[in-house]
Amino acid sequence: MEHHPPDPPLLRVVDALDHPHGHRILRTRLIGGSSPRVRELRGARFEAHGPEGKTVDLRVVGFPLFGGTPSDARIRASGRVDLVVDGGEDARAVDRTWKLRPRTV
Repeated sequence: MEHHPPDPPLLRVVDALDHPHGHRILRTRLIGGSSPRVRELRGARFEAHGPEGKTVDLRVVGFPLFGGTPSDARIRASGRVDLVVDGGEDARAVDRTWKLRPRTV
C-alpha cells in the first residue's frame, strides 16, 4: 500500500486586521487540503493570492491572544485558525476573500 503525504492546506481569509506591532492578523478558514497542525504553522511561509491576481509572501510570526490558545483539535473541529503574519507593507493588502497556500521552499 502506497503512502501519500497529506494535501497542503488551503485557507481563505475571512477577516483581516492591523496588528499593533506592524504585523497583520488574519482570521482564516480551511477550504481545502488537510487541517494544518499548530507546530507546522509556527514560522510557516504562505503565498497569499488576491482576487485580482496579486500575490504576497507571508510568514507566520504567532497567534493573536484574543483567539484563545490554538490547538490541533480546535483547528480540526472548527476549520478556523487565526494567524499573526509579517509580509512587510505588502501584507496590508491581504484582506477578506484572499487565499493562503503554503510556500514550497
